[in-house]
Amino acid sequence: MTYDAKVTLKFDSTWTPNYHVGSHDDFLPEEHYEFVVPAADLTAKQYFKLFEKFMLCVGMCPASIRSGAMSLVFNDWTSEEEQRKVCKEYELTMDEDLEDKFQEYKIREEEISKLFKGPMGTELSEEELTNLEEGQ
Repeated sequence: MTYDAKVTLKFDSTWTPNYHVGSHDDFLPEEHYEFVVPAADLTAKQYFKLFEKFMLCVGMCPASIRSGAMSLVFNDWTSEEEQRKVCKEYELTMDEDLEDKFQEYKIREEEISKLFKGPMGTELSEEELTNLEEGQ
């Protein structure tokens, strides 16, 4: 038994210009777009690529498309756990986690500055730092 499926996205538009209001060279009087793709094995990412191409054809700007896609994850109906999974997958930081990351950064910065101090907290000279880096 074979399985055959397809997805069709279709957009038709006509525009009747008002010739009393200046030039209309920027508009086409008709536009027709049709996307037909085999759907038997499309992944979710492939569907989103299809929708992205379709939305670009009907005049959406890329920033609006990205914003719409992100709103599917980051909204009041998606659990925080699911949102965090996406953040981890794409190496994103949620706003409420920024303070913790900043504190980690400060601790690391202090540890690094301690490595470059001499005995009793004195500042090392350029020569001493160079010797340290070279392992002498």
